[in-house]
Amino acid sequence: MNPETRILEPGQIEAPAGQIRFLIPPGRDLFARRADRLRHISHGHPMGEYLAFLALLVDAQQETLNQFPALPLPDTAEQALCRQHGMPLLGSRSLRRNPAWRTGLTTILRKMSKDTLPPAASETIASLLKASENRLEEMADGILAGELDDISPQELPFVAAALQVYWVYMASTPGEDVFGRVDQGGICPVCGSYPGSGIICSTESGGGLRYLSCSLCASQWHMVRIKCSNCESTRGINHFILEGSNGAVKVESCDDCNSYLKLLYLEKDQNMEAVADDLATLTLDMLMYNDGKSRCGPNLLFHPGIR
Repeated sequence: MNPETRILEPGQIEAPAGQIRFLIPPGRDLFARRADRLRHISHGHPMGEYLAFLALLVDAQQETLNQFPALPLPDTAEQALCRQHGMPLLGSRSLRRNPAWRTGLTTILRKMSKDTLPPAASETIASLLKASENRLEEMADGILAGELDDISPQELPFVAAALQVYWVYMASTPGEDVFGRVDQGGICPVCGSYPGSGIICSTESGGGLRYLSCSLCASQWHMVRIKCSNCESTRGINHFILEGSNGAVKVESCDDCNSYLKLLYLEKDQNMEAVADDLATLTLDMLMYNDGKSRCGPNLLFHPGIR
């Protein structure tokens, strides 16, 4: 892994703030695009079988989202209150979850059970279909609190997938204008979760702007470059790439808080997707882990305990 020299300062290539779109909600075709990308990068990849398996899971997410029931959303008074106090409107740890998320989980599991899967995955699906509501809610609480070490690696992707569908549905329903900025720039202004990765737009189409991609609801929000998304420091920011790579995916690390976040440079490959290409570059995570760095936010389809 090679370090890169920092040659830009925060805001140097940013457009004036008034011209920047702050928030990009997830599209309703999000999971279809993600599944296509997972299939594409699975060919010839050392983790190809796992990526192809996740493509099936993401297919099930898209089908579940397509038939998701209408849900009540926070009213205009709640929207105004959250904007006034800099709070995420759909806070993942404060919003009372509708049981529809568990219905979505059942739909995902039943769709997956129709596919030819490894025995371990089939056993996990059968177990989750029998799980009590209390157990599922406790698992959801743990995932949303970031306590992934208490969740089994086999169960995490399925339960997290259902939570993602639930929050993507809500985040993509009311329109971006109802969401305001939050006090902490490194958390999602929609649901308050941490980013799974960052996206650097191409200079031609997006002015080279950086957007952080939420690990839960997939909303993207603008944050200036060369600034730690975890502690917001502008000191000790370093970039690393894998030796021999084209630099499409880089790691941005912070010396102040000892954390890192992957950045996907669309100028190198415009087809990259926040979750899929993060999963395809887990070698970078292992190298950063061995260097004593911690991820800013999770990829909910992969258990951090698996190295």
